[in-house]
Amino acid sequence: MPRRAPKKPSPELDLSAHFLVLTEDPVFRDGTGFRTEPLDPRELFPGCVPGAPVELEVGSGKGLFLTTAAAAAPDHCFLGVEISQGYAKMTAGRLARQGAGNARIIAGDGNILVRNLFPDACLDAIHVYFPDPWWKARHRKRRVLSDMFLAHAGRVLVPGGVLHVWTDVEEYFHEAIGAAAATGLFAPPADVPQRHAEHDLDYRTHFERRTRLAGEPVWRAALERNASPPRESRLAIPAVPRADDA
Repeated sequence: MPRRAPKKPSPELDLSAHFLVLTEDPVFRDGTGFRTEPLDPRELFPGCVPGAPVELEVGSGKGLFLTTAAAAAPDHCFLGVEISQGYAKMTAGRLARQGAGNARIIAGDGNILVRNLFPDACLDAIHVYFPDPWWKARHRKRRVLSDMFLAHAGRVLVPGGVLHVWTDVEEYFHEAIGAAAATGLFAPPADVPQRHAEHDLDYRTHFERRTRLAGEPVWRAALERNASPPRESRLAIPAVPRADDA
């Protein structure tokens, strides 16, 4: 089912503290293109307590997880990345209305953050909820939970950090869990029990709500980062044009 067009935030809202564009904002670029030095995600949270845990959500959609998590854990910093700029801006509007000083959203490709920009052991958690399964064989390379992504997820997580994976596609779930195990960087997956929703927005994401209300199953796992050293090094920054150059 195609996504509906995202609701635009009110033009009266100031999104500057919550909205970033990966191909445009100076924090990601220098005069010639993407910065070459690693980006510690704490640089994006000047208002957070020093040493506060930082958690990344890849594929934030409409922003239900970010807004809920930021309110529930004000001592953590939450960073979202969403490929659709419209949905990223919609999420930024929600965060701005909420006054969430500990949460920001980036419009862009989460792979660039995880593979190319972030240094080793800089995140306390990574959340990937209901990623696009890309059903066609020729599109499988677009799946977020690829071998390379999982290897770098292990690289950027601190020992004891957790990778959260939820999906409504059983085949994708088992494939991802197997690929995570093959990295040698994660403990065996821990089951995450389904909890009863107390109200209409008491779900991890909007997609979880839709899936569960339809009576369909959800596969969930939490994978804890072990103490093994990563096998991969941070990759060179790709040549990605600015949005207005594309």
